[in-house]
Amino acid sequence: MNKYTNVSDYHSSVLQDNVILEHYGLNELNFESVKQYREKFAAAKPNHPWNGLETKEFLYKIGAWGKLRNSSKEGITVAGLLMFSEERIITEILPQYFLEYREIGAASTNGWTKRFTSQDGTWSGNVYDFYFKVIDHIGADDVLLLPALHEAVINALVHADYSGEGGIVIEKEQNVYRFSNPGLLRIPIESVWIGGMSHLRNPNLFKMFILIGLCKRAGSGLNDIESIWKERQWKQPEFIQQLNPDRTILTLTTQRRDIIFSDETAVSFETDDQELVIQHIDNELDSWLGEQIDNFVNSESNSINNDFNSINNAHNFINKESNSLNSVLDSVNKQPNSVNKGSDSVTNKPKSVNNENGEDRMEIDESLWQMAELARKKKRLHPTIMEQMILQLCSIKPLMLKELAHLLDRTADGLRNNYLAKLLEEGKVQLKYPEQPNHPRQAYMTTQDS
Repeated sequence: MNKYTNVSDYHSSVLQDNVILEHYGLNELNFESVKQYREKFAAAKPNHPWNGLETKEFLYKIGAWGKLRNSSKEGITVAGLLMFSEERIITEILPQYFLEYREIGAASTNGWTKRFTSQDGTWSGNVYDFYFKVIDHIGADDVLLLPALHEAVINALVHADYSGEGGIVIEKEQNVYRFSNPGLLRIPIESVWIGGMSHLRNPNLFKMFILIGLCKRAGSGLNDIESIWKERQWKQPEFIQQLNPDRTILTLTTQRRDIIFSDETAVSFETDDQELVIQHIDNELDSWLGEQIDNFVNSESNSINNDFNSINNAHNFINKESNSLNSVLDSVNKQPNSVNKGSDSVTNKPKSVNNENGEDRMEIDESLWQMAELARKKKRLHPTIMEQMILQLCSIKPLMLKELAHLLDRTADGLRNNYLAKLLEEGKVQLKYPEQPNHPRQAYMTTQDS
C-alpha cells in the first residue's frame, strides 16, 4: 500500500518509511531543517548535480518526497516527515513519536543536569535536528569517543520503530551511555557485533544520513564501536531486548572491565564455582552465605524456588530470628567492628527515598527494609538470591526503580540492566503502567499482583 485517504488509515499498521503521505505537502516541513540539510549535502558533495534542483525535486531525489505512479498525486514520505517536519505534525501520523536526551552529572543526585525532548517546543522536534542536538552534548567530555557515540545515535534513529511505545531515549551518565529505541533487532543478537549484517527498519532515513556523510555501509557501525571498546579494554557493549513494549537498549560503559567489579558487575557474575561469588568477604558472612548457596542453589530439595524451603519459607526465611544475621547469638552486628556499627551502618541508613527535587517523598516500610538487609550487607550476592529478593520485595507492593535501588543499596543502572530487564522478559515482573513506560511514577510489581 502506498497511499492513504485519511489520517486514521495511517494508524492501522506499522508504516514503512517510504510510504507517501499524499495529503502532506511542503508546508508541513521545517524549512530551516531542510536548508541546513542542503548546506551539509553541498559541503559533502560540492559538485553534485542535485545541488541545483528545486526543493521538491531535491527532496524527491533523497527519498523525502514521493510521487504516486498511477496518479498525479504526490506528498511527503514518512521518512521525509520524520527527518524534516515538526513534532506536532509528526505525531498526527505517528502518535507514539517521542525523542529525549538527558544527562546525569557526577555530582547530581536528584534529576537531570541536562534534558531536552521533541515536545519541549524550543526546537523543531524532528529526527534531523535531534541528531545534531545530541551530538553537540554527548561527546563534550571525550572528543575521541565522538565517532563511536555518533554510530550509536544513528543506530537508534534508523532502527527505531516509530510506531512503537516509549520513543527514543538517549542517556548520558558518569561512565555510561545508554541508547534506547522502540522495536527489536531484526537480526539475531549474536550477529550484531560481527559486522556486514543489517536489516534496516528505516532505509530511507538511513539513505538521507548517508548522503550527508554521516553513515557508512550498513552493518559496520556497531562493529566499529566494539573495536574501540576492545582497544580501550572497556566493558563489552551490551544489547538488551525488552518485550511488551518491544525495546532495544544499547549500553556503553567507559570503564575497564577489570576495574568495574562493583555491585552491578559482581551481582551479575554467573559461575558454577560458588567460591568465586563469595571471595574476599569476611569469614563469618562467608560461612553463612556458603550454607545458603548450598541450600538454595545446589540442592534440588532445598532449591530457592522450592515452596517448602524457599527464601520466603517461614522455617528457612533469611530473616528468621534464630538464624538471622541480626540474631543475638550469630549477628555480625554483635562484633565490636561490625559493618553495621555506628552512624554509617548500612542498616542505620535513613529508610526514605527522595524525589527528584530532593524532598522526602515517602518512608520505606520497615518489613521491606529488613527483607533487603542481606543485599545491603553483601556487595557480592549470588544472582539467583538477588532475583528472589527482588521478586519478594515487588510482591509486597509495586516499587519504583529508585526505591529498589535504595532498599538493596545498588545503582539503578545495575538493577535495571542486570535484573529487572531479565525479569520483565521472563514475565516474572511487570510494569505498573505498561502503556506509559516513561510514567513519572513507573514501578515494578510481580505478575500475580496484577
